[in-house]
Amino acid sequence: MSDRTWMRRFSAALVLAATLSLFPTPGPASAGTGDNKPYHYVSNNICPIEWRRGPRQVKRLVRCTARHWGVSIRTALHVAQRESNFRHRAYNGSSCASGIFQHLCHYWPGRARLYGFRNRSAFNARANIIVTMRMVRRGGWDPWGY
Repeated sequence: MSDRTWMRRFSAALVLAATLSLFPTPGPASAGTGDNKPYHYVSNNICPIEWRRGPRQVKRLVRCTARHWGVSIRTALHVAQRESNFRHRAYNGSSCASGIFQHLCHYWPGRARLYGFRNRSAFNARANIIVTMRMVRRGGWDPWGY
């Protein structure tokens, strides 16, 4: 093989490697969700805890979903307490942040749709918590400053 051919192949391999690192090929729809379903699906059997009974049940739901998606339970509880004190109707009028993990109202519809809760309110604690755990599993706590 000539030096010129070798150099062309090597250059092509570098370009391919750079392209794949910038634009990774999509994996299965469930990559990073902690389950084998696409992002838009959430089974009703996952953490069926009656969160409307109050903060104690909301804490149980946070623990259960964090455990299910492999998220730090301690961090999840800390952030939920800091954001809403486990009150599902928590609302910040100056920022329009809503629910347990205080999702901003202009981000919530897209997040809810992506993570399996189309047309659910951010005040629905189960939706808010599961969407958050799936987000954290996929991308970390950055939106909450962690």
